[in-house]
Amino acid sequence: MSPLPQLSLILDCLNLGTITIEGQFMWGSNYTFLCHVEHQENTIQAVYKPVRGERPLWDFPSETLSGREVAAFLISRAGGWDFVPPTVYRQEAPAGPGSLQLHIDHNPEYHYFNFTPEDKSRLRPIALFDAVINNTDRKGGHILKDPDDKLWLIDHGVCFHTEPKLRTVIWDFAGQPFSSEAASRLKTLKTGLSSGTALREELDKYLSLREIQAMCARIDQLLDANAYPEPGSERYAIPWPPV
Repeated sequence: MSPLPQLSLILDCLNLGTITIEGQFMWGSNYTFLCHVEHQENTIQAVYKPVRGERPLWDFPSETLSGREVAAFLISRAGGWDFVPPTVYRQEAPAGPGSLQLHIDHNPEYHYFNFTPEDKSRLRPIALFDAVINNTDRKGGHILKDPDDKLWLIDHGVCFHTEPKLRTVIWDFAGQPFSSEAASRLKTLKTGLSSGTALREELDKYLSLREIQAMCARIDQLLDANAYPEPGSERYAIPWPPV
């Protein structure tokens, strides 16, 4: 696999490049397309999720899932996790507005349920990130490992709900205390979410005020507990299907 261009070039390509659809992913509830995107001398593969291909959900506002994909990328960067591939919102695209995310080369047969113990031990920051964004659907197959051994996270359309809805396969660290680094990342992120910051101005495009306030409250709760959350008994804690 050829090396990826630096982040700024990837974002330029995603934001400004010409999108050509190569095919459709046939699994999942919403329309999702594999594309190649060309801008100047750069060509990358990307995953395109048009708004009009989103299946309506009873507990999330209509036509908001693509924006939540972008919000997850912004939070991943702001928290210093950098797990979510570069993701942008394109107003003009082949099937209308939607999210466009860098496609990650990976082995789809290697996922959480057959990770090595060493790879599972690397998932603490992912568990923390999911608690912050209130991920309702962290399946085992949503954690990718690229040829350079980097872990990536995909599929964040059903995150950032105002009510507690964390559903994940990663409960390995439930109740364990945070490291000082994890707590520091949470504090830095909370500061970045303050009104008037660049991060906040970007998030305001994709999330409601109540959703941002709820995320800040979750961060405060995590800091007060100083430990990874535990599955609750009042709701399903694992998504279905789990892969």
